[in-house]
Amino acid sequence: MTIPNLITLGRVIFIPIIFWLLVSGQTRGAFLLFVLAGITDAVDGWLAKRWNMQTELGAYLDPMADKLLVVSIYVALGVAGELPSWLVIAVVSRDILIVLGVILCWIIGQPMAIQPHIVSKANTLSQLVLVALVLADEGFDLELDVLRTVLIWMTAVLTASSLAVYVRAWVAHLAGSGE
Repeated sequence: MTIPNLITLGRVIFIPIIFWLLVSGQTRGAFLLFVLAGITDAVDGWLAKRWNMQTELGAYLDPMADKLLVVSIYVALGVAGELPSWLVIAVVSRDILIVLGVILCWIIGQPMAIQPHIVSKANTLSQLVLVALVLADEGFDLELDVLRTVLIWMTAVLTASSLAVYVRAWVAHLAGSGE
């Protein structure tokens, strides 16, 4: 257990707290804790690389913590009516489908390494920026409706595009394996 892994576990502990803050209408607190989670993500990554503390556990735990955070916030914002349900369903479904594809490949004996594509990186950035914007907008009454709408549609397009890239890679992987 390294310091970066402990920091990541701390970020995992933030997830139910942020979710609770959101469903109880305390958006400002959720925004501040979300920013702190982002800072811890940067710090644990920097420490792991700088001091050569990268571990196999960290390689799985860090992205899992990030996905759990994003998915839980999207669900809470969808329940609160701050994000459209169709977008929440798209974001959550994309992540579920990617995980199921990886698990299926593993089960059939054709493990698949996931290589983040530029579209997926843009999707992640868009998802995070949208969450930060909605939390800040709601927490501080910034009235960013137009920007929010633009980011919702950009995130929707990037989410669908990212899923398409992963599905194409999954199909190519299975076709190349002779299955």
